[in-house]
Amino acid sequence: MGKKKKQQDEHKKEAGIIMEGEVTEALPNGLFRVKLDTGHEVLAHISGKMRVHFIRIVPGDRVKVELTPYDLTRGRIIYRF
Repeated sequence: MGKKKKQQDEHKKEAGIIMEGEVTEALPNGLFRVKLDTGHEVLAHISGKMRVHFIRIVPGDRVKVELTPYDLTRGRIIYRF
């Protein structure tokens, strides 16, 4: 008996909403308050690849944030301009 192959659709993550904004405040444990271009404020954390590559984020930086479709007040910082 061989292993059953898993379908790729099962492992596909749901696409998040990507927006741009500016970091307004640095909070403990890698959290940041980001003001989006639309005027909303979200709480965002640094993505894993940014942590691994020691990319520093300070208040005033322009960033790209991926918001989850489930909770639009939280997100993940995926790029720093």
